[in-house]
Amino acid sequence: MEYMYIVFVYLQAAAAARVQEVREITRIERIGAHSHIRGLGLDDSLEPRHVSQGMVGQLSARRAAGVILEMIKEGKIAGRAILLAGQPGTGKTAIALGMAQALGIDTPFTSMAGSEIYSLEMSKTEALTQAIRKSIGVRIKEETEIIEGEVVEIQVDRPATGVGTKVGKLTLKTTEMETIYDLGNKMIESLMKEKVQAGDVVTIDKATGKISRLGRSFTRARDYDATGPQTRFVQCPEGELQKRKEVVHTVTLHEVDVINSRTHGFLALFSGDTGEIKAEVREQINAKVAEWREEGKAEIVPGVLFIDEVHMLDIECFSFLNRALENEMAPVVIMATNRGITRIRGTNYKSPHGIPIDLLDRMIIVSTSPYQEKDLKEILKIRCEEEDCEMSDDALTVLTRIALETSLRYAIQLITTASLVCRKRKSTEVNIEDVKRVYSLFLDESRSAQFLKEYQDEFMFNEMEEEPMEVTA
Repeated sequence: MEYMYIVFVYLQAAAAARVQEVREITRIERIGAHSHIRGLGLDDSLEPRHVSQGMVGQLSARRAAGVILEMIKEGKIAGRAILLAGQPGTGKTAIALGMAQALGIDTPFTSMAGSEIYSLEMSKTEALTQAIRKSIGVRIKEETEIIEGEVVEIQVDRPATGVGTKVGKLTLKTTEMETIYDLGNKMIESLMKEKVQAGDVVTIDKATGKISRLGRSFTRARDYDATGPQTRFVQCPEGELQKRKEVVHTVTLHEVDVINSRTHGFLALFSGDTGEIKAEVREQINAKVAEWREEGKAEIVPGVLFIDEVHMLDIECFSFLNRALENEMAPVVIMATNRGITRIRGTNYKSPHGIPIDLLDRMIIVSTSPYQEKDLKEILKIRCEEEDCEMSDDALTVLTRIALETSLRYAIQLITTASLVCRKRKSTEVNIEDVKRVYSLFLDESRSAQFLKEYQDEFMFNEMEEEPMEVTA
């Protein structure tokens, strides 16, 4: 019971922190490298649309990802691994993020780069263990008392001086009864924050006082002034106003680990004080979760662990992952690499993608192919929209040609810089001259390499051929 209480307290605090976090990073996420990805862009028969939900091209890889997605939703792929293999800039990370978007917020999704484990203040296996447990959800069920009904009237009495505590009354009804509730200052503020008005169907959690709007009552469907195009209509609740309802919370095993292994409890999650967690704590939590599952209070939600640059892991990490995938609660592990046949880190042996053969045998391998010119143009157009950059057709054609001859990532970088140059000359549309100017200012990798070849003798610490030493008798 103590575990349950701690988890629920954490959920309430985390919800408030998450709202603040979203407000602070919205601006950053808006111009992220993959912020335009909304899903895999598949139809109901799992066939990929050529351009949909921010995804362009890669039809075969997206079709395969869609099949894997359905297996994940049905819980039939837990403990297996998927490898996304392809050249740099062919949409491997985009496909993984598209799968995460399609899975929804209830399915845990953890993303990490293979090189991260070497910079953390913990062992490599501990870092992987935490990443795995972040990707395993526990869906906890509890019954709570709520008040659910249609708002008939809200009365708020404000002090004549404008200063002081507000009081009021809330009238709620169902199809069978109607009741008036007294409101305190906190409840009035919650109602105002949720913009609740007469005709709304609401639920009030008696334990926390949280108010949730479910939608507008069908009896108010003709109140055109109070509705909008996104208004959702619901039936007026039946039966008693006060009722018991099952509420479901989803937390990850790692969050429960941290809460129960630190003196600060759930506050350790916000301070970043996770550190290494003792095996005894995890064993106790696993036993408790197993007990909840037997009692029907909880169920396991296998999530997704995405490891980019998986070739950066060493033989120790691969051996650990190989064993971890055999666990009954293991998440789906999606890996991405752009390497061919290369050395397995920590050994002198070479293997496809730098991954041991025994681990490759467990994997479903999905390959990505280079984008065609029309796909590159569509991606650049989407990125222009995402970054609020208006670009002329001629400039977009030139930028597409640059992407074809250099790389897609380099061309995307030029969108932002060309937009800045455009604004400096007091224009609203990027033209060919803007693209040419930033192309001359910022080098791609091939031109940079050519420059170094021509002027390598002028740089410090240039590797020079050793001259033979003169030996005197």
